[in-house]
Amino acid sequence: MLPVADRAETYSGYWNDRFAVAPMIDWTDRHCRMLHRQFTRHALLYTEMVVADAAIHGNRDRILGFAEAEHPVALQLGGSDPAKLAEAARIGEAMGYREINLNVGCPSDRVQSGTFGACLMRTPDIVAACVDAMKHKVAVPVTVKCRIGVDDQDTEVALDALAGRVFNAGTDALWVHARKAWLKGLSPKENREIPPLDYERVYRLKRQYPNQFIGINGGVQSLDEAVHHLNHVDGVMLGRAVYHNPMILLDVDTRIYGDGAAAPSMDAIIDHMCAYADGHIARGGRLSHVTRHMVGLFHGAPGARRWRQMLSTDANQTGATSTVIRRAYEMIRTAVTEEAA
Repeated sequence: MLPVADRAETYSGYWNDRFAVAPMIDWTDRHCRMLHRQFTRHALLYTEMVVADAAIHGNRDRILGFAEAEHPVALQLGGSDPAKLAEAARIGEAMGYREINLNVGCPSDRVQSGTFGACLMRTPDIVAACVDAMKHKVAVPVTVKCRIGVDDQDTEVALDALAGRVFNAGTDALWVHARKAWLKGLSPKENREIPPLDYERVYRLKRQYPNQFIGINGGVQSLDEAVHHLNHVDGVMLGRAVYHNPMILLDVDTRIYGDGAAAPSMDAIIDHMCAYADGHIARGGRLSHVTRHMVGLFHGAPGARRWRQMLSTDANQTGATSTVIRRAYEMIRTAVTEEAA
């Protein structure tokens, strides 16, 4: 395993990746990432989890394709076969991803049936073997995203066991969702809400590994909370809070990265997404593929309800173009002006 300083130099400053948008199945596709990138130049964006077999045998442009403008972007893989994960990692690196992440946290039945995701918390040696295989195949960072434990595991023992094995195997970062996963009896949604958060457990792990990158995830609702966590760990990852209210990302570059450049205007963001949507439509896509990720843009603003309605209905009509977005945005501008008058 490379020393900390050497890793930071070799991987173009991975240790600067202090803020990330979490991988979310069915949500963080290429259109979602393009939207989020308009708000922040620096945040690390993740793909949805891609099963290793799909990366190897599937339609790579459809499953793994992304635009250069999305960078920095990381590929999250699911699986438990070291050889398959190594090959999928090689493919991801060749396609231009700047990081390969292994999912050891998803609790869904679909993932469990494939013997990967959160159930791998029970087999840290297998996780370490997967990390080792990927590290030998790629030069980009290989990272792990896990829970603090599953079912009736003692989280002190379970998280220590996993962290020790994967750091010895050479993982470049460990992102920890600060909840247990209950593999039986709770749905994936309930697993994001019912098991209690235990941020202190992740903080203790960081104190145990002061020279390793440890990031935290789970229930973080605001940039203020993110800044607080960065007093204790190296990175913080937001998921659904950002998806439902992308405006959270607007101050990330300034507050997290110290970038004093002016934040993008909403006019510029809307213009970019309209052009992007029309390009997607011209290639055979639908407006709704893009706008479904934009519904939460004006959370709490005057006119937000009508914005949501238009993007949820008009954008689904056959032949819909970016005109729908522009009409909805003009309605927001009018509502804001009227409230300020």
